[in-house]
Amino acid sequence: MKNLRKRRRVQIIAIAAVALIAATALIGYGMRDGINFFRSPSQVIAEPPAPSEVFRIGGLVEGGSLTRGQGEEVRFMVTDGGASVPVVYRGILPDLFAENEGMVGTGSYRDGVFVATEILAKHDETYMPREVIDALKEQGVYQEPGGS
Repeated sequence: MKNLRKRRRVQIIAIAAVALIAATALIGYGMRDGINFFRSPSQVIAEPPAPSEVFRIGGLVEGGSLTRGQGEEVRFMVTDGGASVPVVYRGILPDLFAENEGMVGTGSYRDGVFVATEILAKHDETYMPREVIDALKEQGVYQEPGGS
C-alpha cells in the first residue's frame, strides 16, 4: 500500500514537470515574434545588429531630415542627441508624426539604414515612450514638457 502511494506521487510529479516544460515551450514559441528589443540610435551605431534581427528604435525625428520619395516611401533621420540613424519607411505615417517629435519604429538595420515596418508617433503633446525618454536623458538632451 505504501509503495503504491509513493509510485503515484512520483507519477504525478513527473506528469506535472512534463506539463510545465511543455507550457513553457509553447509560450516561448508563441512569443518568438512578439519580443522586440529597444535600441537608441547611439546603441545602433556603436553595435550594429544583424540584418535579420527585428528591433525597435526610438528618438526624435531630426528637423529638416524628412523627405518623401516616390509613392509612400519616406526617409528621415532619428536621433537621441548622440548619434543619428537614417530611417526608410514605406507606408502611411501616423497623423501626429512630425519633425523634432518623438517616434518609435520597428524594423531591421540593413546596410547602415533602419528599414522600418511600423512607425509609432506620440499620441498627444506631452507623450513620449519611456525608452525614448531614457535614451534622451542618457545623452543629456531631454527636457521636461512645459520646461524651457
